[in-house]
Amino acid sequence: MGTYNLKKPTVLVVDDVETNLLILEEILKDNYSIITARNGVEALDILHKAETLPKIILLDIFMPEMNGYEMLDIMKKHDTFKRIPVIFITTSDAEIDALSAGAVDFISKPFLPEIVKLRVANQIELKNYSDSLEAMVEQKAAEITSTLDNMLQAMANIIEYRNLESGSHVKRTFYFSQVLVDYLLEHSEYADELRSLEPEIIVKSVPLHDIGKIGIPDKILLKPGRLLPEEFEIIKTHTTIGKDIIESILNLSDTVYLQHCRDICYCHHERFDGKGYPQGLKGRDIPLSARILSIVDVYDALVCARVYKEAYPYEEAIKIIAEGRGTQFDPIITDAVLELQDRFKEISKQYQ
Repeated sequence: MGTYNLKKPTVLVVDDVETNLLILEEILKDNYSIITARNGVEALDILHKAETLPKIILLDIFMPEMNGYEMLDIMKKHDTFKRIPVIFITTSDAEIDALSAGAVDFISKPFLPEIVKLRVANQIELKNYSDSLEAMVEQKAAEITSTLDNMLQAMANIIEYRNLESGSHVKRTFYFSQVLVDYLLEHSEYADELRSLEPEIIVKSVPLHDIGKIGIPDKILLKPGRLLPEEFEIIKTHTTIGKDIIESILNLSDTVYLQHCRDICYCHHERFDGKGYPQGLKGRDIPLSARILSIVDVYDALVCARVYKEAYPYEEAIKIIAEGRGTQFDPIITDAVLELQDRFKEISKQYQ
């Protein structure tokens, strides 16, 4: 069957005719490490067990047990195997079918050594170039995402300093959310949904929930007394402003993180009973990330002094949270906060 030679690119040759295997191995052995298989089943088994996948596969079409078309179809459904270029070994009347099936090229029988060498070399060179380009794109995308993350965090910090809270609100809501998400993952029916949403990224998104306040005038944002109805309408626009900021960045880098940021910014003032803003969403139509942030945001607003009010005692704050169960807040998340009230109190004191 051949062995891997780490100094040479590996080529997997799949053909049920021993003579064909020997001829192709003889043609390619000087430049490549050759592995052979006699049908698609054997070849797939080699791929599954391989520590290092072959650079390219030469695949005969007509074989017993599993033919070349069937093997290629299975490969195309596999996240890793689908990236391996396949050259079909074929007769001249099957060339169009070979390319239509997804092969990158074909070699015809009888084999012409120089043609075989050139086609294998060309496809490996293309694969190397493609891999290199993909790595560069991923690196640049990561750099862009990191830059955008840092920019958003800086904007969130600006909002906190404008609010004269020195970033403590961001820290508290972050840690409240972290504790709450961990609890929900272990003790609630939301566990599976949370896991599918990448819960650590939900928590990472929390500090940006009020980023839209960057568009609210200081005279309203910092007003020490009760807001007038028209002023409150302006305050409410911070949800839409935040969404618009995040969506402008989503056009550059559409990530799960930014999607959660958008949902949290836009929906954290929705109410479970549908009486919130800006959309009047109800129940589980409100994104789970926003339902989580909503309750920790209100809790923090209650237990901490603001320019317009004194802090509530912890016991009174918890009572208000409990009264909002099923109306303002998701009942399941409310129950979790009630279970975590001592931990929330500790966090509040630690990050005053």
